[in-house]
Amino acid sequence: MSEPIKTDALIIGAGPCGLFAVFELGLLDIKAHLIDILDKIGGQCAELYPEKPIYDIPGIPLVTGQGLCDALMMQIKPFSPTFHLQEMVEKVEKIGDPLFRVTTDRGNVFEAKVIVIAAGGGSFQPKRPPIPGIEAFESKSVFYSVRQMEAFRGKRILIVGGGDSALDWTLNLAPLASHLTLLHRRSEFRAAPDSVNKMMALVGEGKVDFVLGQVSSLVGADGQIAKAIVKRNDGSNFEIACDALLPFFGLTMKLGPVADWGMDMKDGEYILVDTASFESSVPGIFAIGDINWYPGKLKLIISGFHEGALMAQKAHRYIYPDKRLVFQYTTSSTSLQKKLGVA
Repeated sequence: MSEPIKTDALIIGAGPCGLFAVFELGLLDIKAHLIDILDKIGGQCAELYPEKPIYDIPGIPLVTGQGLCDALMMQIKPFSPTFHLQEMVEKVEKIGDPLFRVTTDRGNVFEAKVIVIAAGGGSFQPKRPPIPGIEAFESKSVFYSVRQMEAFRGKRILIVGGGDSALDWTLNLAPLASHLTLLHRRSEFRAAPDSVNKMMALVGEGKVDFVLGQVSSLVGADGQIAKAIVKRNDGSNFEIACDALLPFFGLTMKLGPVADWGMDMKDGEYILVDTASFESSVPGIFAIGDINWYPGKLKLIISGFHEGALMAQKAHRYIYPDKRLVFQYTTSSTSLQKKLGVA
């Protein structure tokens, strides 16, 4: 077991609600670490609709999903939160009163007095392509995300997909790969036009191959791919020699291990919370945003912000049990303004 990373609060989920929770906790001198399964900060806003306009944030007539996340990151900068991306919490143990030990799929161990679950609809899981026997190659030569680019240096890479992830990684890995092929079932893409133009320029320079078709099967042994059998749109087959396959077929939402952490749930999908503090049935574990449920619940970002504010008030009791909490307004409190660097 690795040396535990100790923090006051561990926030699971780095979407808008998780980010705003950092702000509310920070005002009360509560330090936070955040874990997210995605490779970027921002949750659904950044992953699913970064350029989609949002119209119901108070005082902001229009903001994009990415714009909102950027603004929240600026707002929480004074509190210096630590982010742990591309990690998923697998295990939560109660080891004190209050104290939790949290273990992730990357082997990191955290110890926190409170846990704030702000995981939206659950964790994002990559969609597995319908290729027979692909499971045997996963995490060995089939990868659904890129954690370390250097791991692909000098390899023959086959990237499958037509969205932003497929194009972005084609551009990023082309200089490292001994050979890179981008495979898509059609010549139209769902990616940013600039990325498509850059990819086609690499094709024109002979630095990347672009082919049409779909992977129908994989050939290899002991988890290592040797080649992919590709079916053309006309029904004929051909082979692509490769050392690594990166399929980018989008993401799906799954609740994941959260359901096994001992909290009372509704319909097996939502964490039941009380509306005074948005604490779950397990003392010290809170749930804010789309992942919780209570009578009258609305799945709105503004609701998650409200929940985060009340959560922080109760969390303060666990972090500072002997310290009286004096409610203050940022508009008039000199001490809060000093924390924000605006005094």
